[in-house]
Amino acid sequence: MAWFGRFVQLANVKNSARPTNPNHFLTSLSHFSSTAGPAPAAAVRSRQPNLAPTRPDEKPRVVVLGSGWAACRLMKGLDTKAYDVVCVSPRNHMVFTPLLASTCVGTLEFRSVAEPIARIQPAISTAPGSYFFLANCTGVDPDDHSVQCETVTDGISSLEPWKFKITYDKLVVALGAEASTFGIHGVNENAIFLREVHHAQEIRRKLLLNLMLSDVPGISEEEKRRLLHCVVVGGGPTGVEFSGELSDFIMKDVHQRYAHVKDFIHVTLIEVFPIARVLDYNAFHLFPKLISQSLLQANEILSSFDDRLRRYATKQLTKSGVRLVQGVVKDVKSQKIILNDGTEVPYGLLVWSTGVGPSPFVRSLQLPKSPGGRIGVDEWLRVPSVQDIFAIGDCSGFLESTGKPVLPALAQVAERQGKYLAELLNSVAKAGGGRANSIKEIALGDPFVYRHLGSMATVGRYKALVDLRQSKEAKGLSLAGFTSWFIWRSAYLTRVVSWRNRFYVAINWFTTFVFGRDISRI
Repeated sequence: MAWFGRFVQLANVKNSARPTNPNHFLTSLSHFSSTAGPAPAAAVRSRQPNLAPTRPDEKPRVVVLGSGWAACRLMKGLDTKAYDVVCVSPRNHMVFTPLLASTCVGTLEFRSVAEPIARIQPAISTAPGSYFFLANCTGVDPDDHSVQCETVTDGISSLEPWKFKITYDKLVVALGAEASTFGIHGVNENAIFLREVHHAQEIRRKLLLNLMLSDVPGISEEEKRRLLHCVVVGGGPTGVEFSGELSDFIMKDVHQRYAHVKDFIHVTLIEVFPIARVLDYNAFHLFPKLISQSLLQANEILSSFDDRLRRYATKQLTKSGVRLVQGVVKDVKSQKIILNDGTEVPYGLLVWSTGVGPSPFVRSLQLPKSPGGRIGVDEWLRVPSVQDIFAIGDCSGFLESTGKPVLPALAQVAERQGKYLAELLNSVAKAGGGRANSIKEIALGDPFVYRHLGSMATVGRYKALVDLRQSKEAKGLSLAGFTSWFIWRSAYLTRVVSWRNRFYVAINWFTTFVFGRDISRI
């Protein structure tokens, strides 16, 4: 009961410190109002973040654009005794994307996959020269060693976006990528992507809304089937995992709690024609014969996995009631998809997961580009032709001159790059190269080398795939089934950033197993 004694002690201290004069508060308030005036300009300036060029008596400043896997791993590894760290991002957390699909159906709660940046790098909240700014970067000036930013207001009309400038000694661009739509009309307006927590929230609300609307008297059977038809476009790991989670939700929760409509709800997974990941949609009109012939060969999901694992995934998804379709999406309307052969697919929920590409801002930067429009980097993840700028994560790619292929947009690639660059910048600071324009004569050590650790994906019904090969052509261990599912869960539980979120995830999994998924529409 030591805590209770401490509580009583604090209460006594507060009571003894309380003024006995009942007019003390009014007297103090009067004194405050009569003596308080405009704060001196110097005092106001002292409370403002100092974003001007660093002085010799200050630590060099590393500005990080983004808060994804690469950016957060970098900030976690940076030596804050050697650098001040300034992060600029439109979100103040990192999303643990491998478990994001589980939040859409209530297997996990949203907080379980969001890790605050201040927990990843505490110096941002505590160190005098380190900050986090909820803002978008609107421009980069390599000559001035500065970035232009604009605050995020979330569409609140009463708030005007505030523009400001930050100078840097080292700049790390880790802005990630955005979902690829291949220029198909109607995707942005009607589909929901699955890359952020707010996307998962939107999917969950839409799914539960459709379930409840379909039970309203007077709804025709045709409309019920449309409302309860969930279409997932994209046969990669994200699309397959979401389809598996959705089928589990239907079989274990919808059949029990929405018995009136259980026979109407269905899931369709459309594997987009592979050439669509390379060509813009307009190219379909240029090579119709080539595409028609190749389309007949496009019959597999999870193209990066072992052939045996792909067949296993197809079998399990089909068992779970997921309909697999291969095709080219031609147009997306508000209530239906039109395929290239004229087939119309009505839907109530459309989730788009066909890979990623550079954002318009990344494309607009006047920096060297790698194949595919990413920011071009050399073997040390530096952007050539400019000083003190690095790029990591999904927004970057090796230049053709390096002779290295552009790495896939995977979390493990981004995390490895963030770790490597943190170690490189720490060694640069120890060698005296932390200041702007001071890195030229410093040896950077070994270049970045990526070694693939393997791939994992869950397909529902306590089944998963584990492919530990270095590449698609290499030999190695590949597993499927319940054992793989256990490995999948164990691996991701250990990869969750903080113990706090590991506890959340474990408890969510346990409560879902015992009590079922939460179907509250909040």
